[in-house]
Amino acid sequence: MTRQESFERLTLKEKIGQLFMCGFEGLEPSDDILKLINDYAIGGIIYFRRNVRDANQVGKLSAKLQAASANPLLVAIDQEGGMVVRIEDGVTVMPGAMAQGAANDMDLTFEAARWSGAELREIGINMNFAPCLDVNNNPQNPVIGVRSFGEDPKRVASLGVAAIHGYREGGVIAVAKHFPGHGDTAVDSHHDLPVVPHGVERLNEVELLPFRHAIEQKAEAIMTAHVVFPAFEPENVPATLSARILTGLLRKQLGFGGVIVTDCLEMNAIAETFGVARGAVEAIKAGADLVLVSHRVSRQTTALEAVMEAVMTGEIPESRIDEAAKRVWELKRSRGLFGDTVPATDPGRAEEVQYELCRAAVTVVKGKEHLPLPKIGKTVVVWTEPRVRTEVVEVIPQERTLGAALEQVGYDIEEIRIGIDPTPEEAAAARSAAGGGRRVIFVSYDAAFSAGQSGLIQELYAATGDAFVWVAARTPYDLLVAPDAPTYLCVYENKPAMMTALAEVLAGETDAKASQPVTIGDHAPGTV
Repeated sequence: MTRQESFERLTLKEKIGQLFMCGFEGLEPSDDILKLINDYAIGGIIYFRRNVRDANQVGKLSAKLQAASANPLLVAIDQEGGMVVRIEDGVTVMPGAMAQGAANDMDLTFEAARWSGAELREIGINMNFAPCLDVNNNPQNPVIGVRSFGEDPKRVASLGVAAIHGYREGGVIAVAKHFPGHGDTAVDSHHDLPVVPHGVERLNEVELLPFRHAIEQKAEAIMTAHVVFPAFEPENVPATLSARILTGLLRKQLGFGGVIVTDCLEMNAIAETFGVARGAVEAIKAGADLVLVSHRVSRQTTALEAVMEAVMTGEIPESRIDEAAKRVWELKRSRGLFGDTVPATDPGRAEEVQYELCRAAVTVVKGKEHLPLPKIGKTVVVWTEPRVRTEVVEVIPQERTLGAALEQVGYDIEEIRIGIDPTPEEAAAARSAAGGGRRVIFVSYDAAFSAGQSGLIQELYAATGDAFVWVAARTPYDLLVAPDAPTYLCVYENKPAMMTALAEVLAGETDAKASQPVTIGDHAPGTV
């Protein structure tokens, strides 16, 4: 429906509502989210996998939510690609950032974002919380890792800007994250409050460089990090709540004029320290324009009421509410949300780009002389799969494993499935299958964070020697648990399209040409 574009008609309560983006449970609009839309005029919705069955259902859900709102809604999602996606059925899942960093092809990154964005916009999603501009240079980082384009700030900047332009071309607002940078932490802000202790010179050269480039290229929105940066904020306040960082650094020094979005205030870094309601007040005071409260309606309403109370008491000037609400309103207007036109999608090209990127991303770190693998005899694939949902990765069963992909190109495969922390029975099955001198392809998944998986890798490598082939299907740093392994490849994700591309490389049908996006022990980019 066509909405009135006049900002002046909004009441103070409605302006405050425009500063909030909220989530809800279910595949249909819940009573809670409809109340937030109708009673508080919230400005946006965030989807998680709990809201998703397939693309068709999401399109209908988006239409119902928009129809319920007197003002256009920002409808957002974390569809980063690779291991961090919320929708898989009915859309093209593009490779994630680190796979794109390995491919290092700005045109392909632009195309991936463009077609992914067009598919999202077609089902009513107009904002994507991507790309990550975090520079991942810490092997112990538990939350960014493969969500980053890599450790080189210039590569992160160039590919990040390409993605931002691509999403814009596809009709979706890109949200660059997590400012000033979450790449060099060993703590997950979903669980605790991380600190990045570096000085200003280092932060300018590394963490801030990609954001500076994005701002120069007219990025429309930037998401904050719940991370403490003592060099910028000496009071132990996370960036999300720091006026020195959001207003002093991001607005005044770097010149960002777009919408500042908070990461979710229900993450423990805020919820268990400052509290969600107080966090919302402090974030808006600091300079945030759009506050994300993703889960509990009690926290959402309390935060909305806390901001209203802060305005009534004069703690937050009404001019700050006007400034923030106008930014959100103008973003909606500039992206055509007051109309009802939706860009057309060409799904065929999306799939082509997906496979081109996958083939370009397969990285041989060690043992290129051992490829291609002969098809004689039985090959054992030990497939490690996540089975527990985390705040970032929402797991669904996957049938298109590496074993299935290798069978399709002519290998005789026996596949053993294990969990990230394998049970004694799973480990015993892997040992038994690997006996008799068979070739073993071990597909690891964050092995550096699992003693059981690491121990099994070391045991199978010791038993099989040069017949051991190792593929890291998430973090490339897995090699550090057994650095002498003879053959090691990185693919950065275990998605079906990537497994097809990997099978082609192992069979010699495709030559692996990717460049390492991160240093892995002694193996720096360009050394192999």
